[in-house]
Amino acid sequence: MLKAIVITEQPVSASVPAGYSLTLRCRAEACTSLRYQWFSQLQSACCQITGATEPDLLITARETQLYICRINDLQRNFTFSNWVKVEVHQRIARDLLPELWQGEPVIVINPTVLEVKVGKELQLQCAALGIPAPHYQWYHNGKPMEDQKKKKLLINSAKVSDSGTYLCCAANSHGEHWTNAVDVHIGTCWPDTFFATDKVALLVGNNHYQNHPNLMAPITDVFELSLLLKKLGFRVVSLLDLNKVEMMIAVNQFLQLLGKGVYAIFYYAGHGYEHSGRNYMVPIDAPQPYAPENCISVQRILHKMQQRQTALNLILLDTCRKWYNPQCALSQVQPLEPWGNTVYGYATSEDAEAYEVQDGEFSSGIFMKYLKKHILQEKKVTHMLEDVLEDIGRDPLVTGKQVMEIKHTLKEARALTDPIYPTGLTAVLWGHSCELLRETVTFPCGIQVELRFREVFSNVMHVSAKLQAPPPHIADVRLLLCRPAEMQDLAVLRGSQSDQVESLLTSLSEHEELDCVLRLCGLQKVQTDVLLQLDLHYTQLGTKQRARESLRKILRKSLVAQLFSQKKCVIPPHQEASKPTSSSYPKDGSMVPAAQKGLASLEVESGSSSQCSSQSNTCSEPEENDESDLSSLCSALLRASPGQNCS
Repeated sequence: MLKAIVITEQPVSASVPAGYSLTLRCRAEACTSLRYQWFSQLQSACCQITGATEPDLLITARETQLYICRINDLQRNFTFSNWVKVEVHQRIARDLLPELWQGEPVIVINPTVLEVKVGKELQLQCAALGIPAPHYQWYHNGKPMEDQKKKKLLINSAKVSDSGTYLCCAANSHGEHWTNAVDVHIGTCWPDTFFATDKVALLVGNNHYQNHPNLMAPITDVFELSLLLKKLGFRVVSLLDLNKVEMMIAVNQFLQLLGKGVYAIFYYAGHGYEHSGRNYMVPIDAPQPYAPENCISVQRILHKMQQRQTALNLILLDTCRKWYNPQCALSQVQPLEPWGNTVYGYATSEDAEAYEVQDGEFSSGIFMKYLKKHILQEKKVTHMLEDVLEDIGRDPLVTGKQVMEIKHTLKEARALTDPIYPTGLTAVLWGHSCELLRETVTFPCGIQVELRFREVFSNVMHVSAKLQAPPPHIADVRLLLCRPAEMQDLAVLRGSQSDQVESLLTSLSEHEELDCVLRLCGLQKVQTDVLLQLDLHYTQLGTKQRARESLRKILRKSLVAQLFSQKKCVIPPHQEASKPTSSSYPKDGSMVPAAQKGLASLEVESGSSSQCSSQSNTCSEPEENDESDLSSLCSALLRASPGQNCS
């Protein structure tokens, strides 16, 4: 029996500019020799292509046509390939293609802004070149539209809920390319006042340096600014003590949250300097002396922020601006790009220092002292900063030492208090990972424990546990929080008393007695979910015996951990980011019985329980009258970098 003709390579469709030459390929196998014949169809007429009897068909695209290949053997058996379409774009210049184009998608038609009445038809159009021809996927407010997978998006009867931001992804085997985002309004008009499509802020405070003097104010300043910006509707990522790689990743992911119409704030408090007209932020691992290659350029960040088509870019630098090389000519800050949306707020003037002061139990920067006084005002952001400038100028502590400086190209009267009319893009990227609240878990014996999660900063977490009323047959209950020994990415805060940090943490916590408290820092170093173990020790009244039960809780990655796990910035070969230790524990978020071995201990707070042994991988049963000092867990924030054990 003769083997049937089997097509081993089908021709593929293509989308090309007029005059472009390409080859359609078809391959088949059989027991006898094979013959090929190509056909084309233009409109409704199908005709044989004279001389097209080879597996490869070379064509110069003139107009859109369909093609098919017939393959037959010597026994007059035959089969046909798939129909393919060569779409020709007549008004597209060939020089639009990259010089070494490999067939990856190239967008040639972007959708345009529309206003559509309710009940009317909504159409958006896009197109892309590509070999193979790209397939399309439309997105509405960042979510894929299941029924919109063609070049033309069509909604027959538009509703108000169809308003928002649309964009399309064109993809083939060589890659993908996105159209510009476009705003569509159904039955409504833009408000008359200025507004933001979203508000996003990245706050970085570097306190504990490896090779430079430590600072006190950034921890308080970042904390207080974060609270104020949240009142204004900002989505805030606040980070403490980042090395250069971590700062690069944080900035890169911050940029991904920005988009058209967004109000963006970047705030930095820490060591810094000015050199050749550029401002540099100093990471905690920067060596002595300062050098641009070891620091982060603020101007580069601003340039990338402007590329995101934001409506407002506010850069707040609470850092010194001393010249790196006093022998060089007077530095001039590079002129701002003429986008009309940028504001610089410098805590101090050129070649001057920024000061921090002790205000009771807190240390605060002079700049932040007055910024937090005015930032909630409903006035143009530059006018608000002018009020800050005037207050600093009247402060006798820094007269003749520190003068704030403002530079801007803001052409519109935009204020941080402007309303938000969201498009949904940032919300989708942001997700719900930062919503860490509380959860009640139940042990097999029936005892319930309420777990509470609070972020002091985006990379410093406060975990507490509160025992609920035990069943009548159980007494003398003790609770411990533990973690697996292989989870080395988290640091537990211990150390001497720190009134400043303790006050910040207390302001976030409920004023009630808690059974266990655990504080973790350096969460930017964790790229997996966090596993916490709860150990419960109790006495059964019926048998008078002590018993122990354990549960494991999968703590989903916080927002900052998710941001840092998506590393898209280029890291120099000689620098390696911290790698998370892999974990074999389940990641379904459920409570599962825990093994009794292979667990490292964490120091926890308990009224009458012992700390877990640091020499053992098991948590021993708590002894009486061994009470830890709660405040010692958080005091190490002032003297240890995230990710390090603070002993």
